[in-house]
Amino acid sequence: MKYYLGLDIGGTKCAAVICEKNSEQILDKIRFETRSERGWESVVDELLTSAENLFHRNGIKNEEVISCGVSCGGPLDSNKGIIMSPPNLSDWDNVPLADIIKDRLGIPCKIQNDADSCALAEWKFGAGKGCDNMVFLTFGTGMGAGLILNGRLYSGSCGMAGEVGHIRLAEDGPVGYGKAGSFEGFCSGGGIASNAKRMLSIYNGTTIIPIDDVSARTVAEAAAKGDKLANAIYRKCGEMLGRGISVLIDILNPEMVVIGSIYERSGYLLKESMMSVIENEAPGYSAKMCKIVPAVLGDSIGDYAAIGVAKIFAEENL
Repeated sequence: MKYYLGLDIGGTKCAAVICEKNSEQILDKIRFETRSERGWESVVDELLTSAENLFHRNGIKNEEVISCGVSCGGPLDSNKGIIMSPPNLSDWDNVPLADIIKDRLGIPCKIQNDADSCALAEWKFGAGKGCDNMVFLTFGTGMGAGLILNGRLYSGSCGMAGEVGHIRLAEDGPVGYGKAGSFEGFCSGGGIASNAKRMLSIYNGTTIIPIDDVSARTVAEAAAKGDKLANAIYRKCGEMLGRGISVLIDILNPEMVVIGSIYERSGYLLKESMMSVIENEAPGYSAKMCKIVPAVLGDSIGDYAAIGVAKIFAEENL
């Protein structure tokens, strides 16, 4: 039997997972709190110890593991396997993680940023199975994209393809990536909260949005109960989501756009206004051919993201 090893590294939690080569189910996993303040060496040691414990309790020999995939927030150098100062991981400055993993476990390793990794997960195991051209939008804390083009992950000349949150959609608006009116400014958890606060400051009606706890979640909860202002906030977000997706449809001509996180939970508040804009901004055959769907892997996406990196790395390089 052959296996893939996946390592998911986040600012809050990390996980080591294993999957049989010909299976689409996670065989076993170990999760732990990152606690990055203890230093990267300690986090990496616990991560690799977790992998060794998985091998031991499942009777797996290291040589039976084809490859290791790592999903981690950027910036990072995927080609060299180096993690370079992610904002949510203190002191991870130019950590040669792929070499560390290969030296300790004897397993070839590939590292990808989390947006690209999640795109691989939804493409290989989730909503995008069978697609040759797919865009995955993170739509969570931030707005990033992973691009599957002509049946391959597209990373760009320096691994930075898919930074769609930078796109300026309006001259003014919530700030994302230091740009007022950017795609991330309008379409992210922070962007929804920021726009909600702005609209609350000029709203004269009644609302059940908790003034002292304004977030994408609390606004969605109010909208689900019929609050007019909350629905208007999500309607505006849907409009800007449609505007951003229209740009991607026109440039990339995908057959599917898979949207994670907030759209998974609250797509029913966004879809109508989103589709209305797409019909006007991206008319024609390209838009009609493109399905826009929520991601389906939910809380397991980090596990499958890391496995997806291992799988693609093995298929293309080993």
